Amino acid sequence: MSRPRVLVTGATGFIAGHCVKELLENGYAVRGTVRDIARADVGHLMETAGGSLELVEASLDDDAGWDAAVAGCTFVWHLASPVPAGVPRDENDIIQPAVDGTLRVLGAAARGGVARVLMASSIDAIVRGHADNTPTRTEADWSVVERSAPYPKSKTLAERAAWDFVATRNLELVAVNPGLVVGPLLHKEQKTSMEVIRLLLSRKLPAVPRISFSIVDVRDVAAALRLATEAPGAAGNRYILGTEPLWMGDIARILKTTFGPRGYRVPTRRLPYWVMWLNARVDRVVRLALDYHAIPLRLELNKAQRELGWKPRPAEESIVAAAESLIRHNIVPV
Repeated sequence: MSRPRVLVTGATGFIAGHCVKELLENGYAVRGTVRDIARADVGHLMETAGGSLELVEASLDDDAGWDAAVAGCTFVWHLASPVPAGVPRDENDIIQPAVDGTLRVLGAAARGGVARVLMASSIDAIVRGHADNTPTRTEADWSVVERSAPYPKSKTLAERAAWDFVATRNLELVAVNPGLVVGPLLHKEQKTSMEVIRLLLSRKLPAVPRISFSIVDVRDVAAALRLATEAPGAAGNRYILGTEPLWMGDIARILKTTFGPRGYRVPTRRLPYWVMWLNARVDRVVRLALDYHAIPLRLELNKAQRELGWKPRPAEESIVAAAESLIRHNIVPV
């Protein structure tokens, strides 16, 4: 009996690499999309896959290749999406490819007879832009795009477009909405989601901004996607993936406890807002963080555990694993 085939979009990405590994270890056949096979950094994927991974070319900004990519696939895991390192000069530079790319993938899936699409969205499609930040947010909530920064806006609009699309098609959709994704790198790459840990560990910050994060391990995101693929009742659902929110100062203290004795001078003093505001005028990364200053995350985290049997690692374990990986790949100096 042939194994179910899963198409993983954006196969060279941080989350995607772990998804390929998760699928292969659980008996699935895997096909991954890359923008350009000749130029793609896929050595780590082939090492993980042991030669059993098929790669095809397809890009979010082009119709070509998507029908061939989904051919023969039972499931699609749509992971590819632009992630800016800072505030883009034009928000449409990330919104347009996120929305149009999602619709290209879903269109090909519908034409190709795919049973279910699993979409990696974000808690940024749930928690941003609300006038009142006191309620605990659930999967029923949506970010308010009119008051959201470009990246949350892109995730919200792309996910909404996906739900609107499947509402009139015979195609199942599941969205997972992870928090800040950290964990071990499969190869040397600088991922935006790991910047918090890199900046703290390499002492690139003089002090710590007051920003709240819900940490989720990249390996647990992959496991949740597999569980949502296999659970018949998951279709039509969104699932928040995360652990109890931590302030950036809490993350700094975890790093200092583990890595301070090894010579890493991790800052733990709080960075005043006015300092952030001044730096944001010249630094696009700081400008991105400014939108999240002092906004507490309050999340209902039980749905994925209750309905999928998902069991996330403790945040501390994921933070330490991410830091060890950054050191091992010389992204943070030893």
